[in-house]
Amino acid sequence: MRRLLSRLQKNIDCSAPLAGRQANVRKSSFLFFCLHLFAFLLPALLQAATFTASLDRDTITVGESATLTLTVEGGDAKGIPAPPNIPNLQVSGGGSSRSFNIVNGQMSSSVSQSYVLSPTQPGEYTIPALTAQVGNETLSTQPVKLTAVKAASLGAANPGNAGDRLVFLKVVVPKKELFVGEVESVELQTFVRDNVANAEGILQWCDSGNGPSLKAEGFTVIKTGHARWRRAQAGNASYYVATMVAAISPVKAGPLTLGSESQVTAQIPLPNQRPRDPFFSFFNGPQVENRQLSLAADPETINVLPLPRENVPPSFNGAVGSFTMSVSAGPTNVAAGDPITVKVQLAGRGVLEALTLPEQSAWHDFKTFPPTSKVESTDPLGVQGSKTFEQVVVPQTTDIKELPPVSFSYFDADHKAYRTLTQPAIKLTVRPGGSTPAPTVAVTQRTPDNPPPSQDIVPIKERAGTLAQIGPPLLRQPWFIGLQTIPLLTFVGAFAWRKRTESLANNPRLRRHRQVAQLVRDGLADLRRFAAANQSEHFFATLVRLLQEQLGERLDLPASSITEAVIEENLRPRGVPETTLAPLRELFQTCNLVRYAPIKTSQELAALIPQLESVLRSLQEVKA
Repeated sequence: MRRLLSRLQKNIDCSAPLAGRQANVRKSSFLFFCLHLFAFLLPALLQAATFTASLDRDTITVGESATLTLTVEGGDAKGIPAPPNIPNLQVSGGGSSRSFNIVNGQMSSSVSQSYVLSPTQPGEYTIPALTAQVGNETLSTQPVKLTAVKAASLGAANPGNAGDRLVFLKVVVPKKELFVGEVESVELQTFVRDNVANAEGILQWCDSGNGPSLKAEGFTVIKTGHARWRRAQAGNASYYVATMVAAISPVKAGPLTLGSESQVTAQIPLPNQRPRDPFFSFFNGPQVENRQLSLAADPETINVLPLPRENVPPSFNGAVGSFTMSVSAGPTNVAAGDPITVKVQLAGRGVLEALTLPEQSAWHDFKTFPPTSKVESTDPLGVQGSKTFEQVVVPQTTDIKELPPVSFSYFDADHKAYRTLTQPAIKLTVRPGGSTPAPTVAVTQRTPDNPPPSQDIVPIKERAGTLAQIGPPLLRQPWFIGLQTIPLLTFVGAFAWRKRTESLANNPRLRRHRQVAQLVRDGLADLRRFAAANQSEHFFATLVRLLQEQLGERLDLPASSITEAVIEENLRPRGVPETTLAPLRELFQTCNLVRYAPIKTSQELAALIPQLESVLRSLQEVKA
């Protein structure tokens, strides 16, 4: 800055001739003022830099992976360090992202680097504090802990426990101790061995509403969702895994149990099958044996603690979680008896639907009406977001000078303590009411004294006036002759339309190609709308559907059966270049990870649209 100012002063003194030096001085003075103003406002526009580390899941099974995200906000880091080598923990590089926002006059930028952590042994793994140089500061993250639990046992290979080896259930509970009303996410995993003939059908059954469900007596199941299928190694066998994620909240204290039971039919290919009739084998597929299996997950016990009875705030009404509060009111200049709308927003994590506003005892000089509420969740399970209350209050006297402070109390389960949120009082101006409305003056419409007489007889016209010339008949007018061609053109158009319809009916591949092209155009428009509205769940559902429809049309496969496996099974054998396969694989992985680490900003969602458009254009060039 000093070098720039000195150079500017030097230019003023000796660079221009005397005739134009005054104009240069004026321009340089304006630039000098702008530089000083920018230097004055720069500290107010920039936010303090932070360096944080977070895990998408803190408890996983051996054979699974968790994602570690290192994020620098509010500054430019010279480099984000990688996690150190930890015994029995494999670390592989993920992706990186950068974003820049200006909100309410404040600039914020963030750089994120992700790493995939894969433990090879059960145990607890601690990622130590990492240090990064951000500007002139040295920032450090907090240590994070990852817990790896042992995979479920498959049992011995004998008929008595064959069902456990083919299909089994597992309940994953991150925390074994909760408070009454606390929210926790648990998983019900269904493992299907890869040699089961109807493995895909069982996985689809698990994702439907008729699949296995949690036995959660003493809990409230808030909402459930399904993660994408994955592969896992359990013992010496390879399995497909369907995962149902549920948000639960205990309603009573004591040891409570989570489990699951279900029935399923598994089709096992018969060994050494040699059909005699090749025609029968072609149409009926391989011979299988149907086995009716009874599934039961090992129960998980959770110790539920009651809320402490000491130091309970007066405004506490049962809320458990972590929240922030903001309050606004308007109008603030009213007459006595006029309504004022008070808006209270509670944001954070907890059972949002159960949140209620406590009674405000300090509002005794107001007439209050029951509030209305609206819940806006930011995660698929509906436990993260905000609840907004709108309540109408009416001041009764002109002695009121302010709206008393609003208080809300909740129990913080992470710190095992009650907390009270309080917003300061809002200044009000209350004028005397009851003004008399202006009187209404009725105006009588006057009628003329002598209205003109009505003329009921019209005299005969004595002169005909100008006569119009008679034109040629219709048969000689060109427009009438051209009008007669309309039925012929209509017939020709209908005939052409019918031939085109018959051509599409006889060519299903062409018909599907046009339908998918229209679906892709409409879907891209929907993605931009969802990104602008920050609707992450609808955005990724539409993105996966577009990929499935485009791949299904190119590979002549049902769209519902398209998964990430088509990259290795169908696309690579066709010679599709890696420049197309790599972005496609990255999109599938992003949709898979978003179940656990949802994208929360419109900018991050919008950044995926150009990548999707590029992948769709590349897939359209794949030979059908």
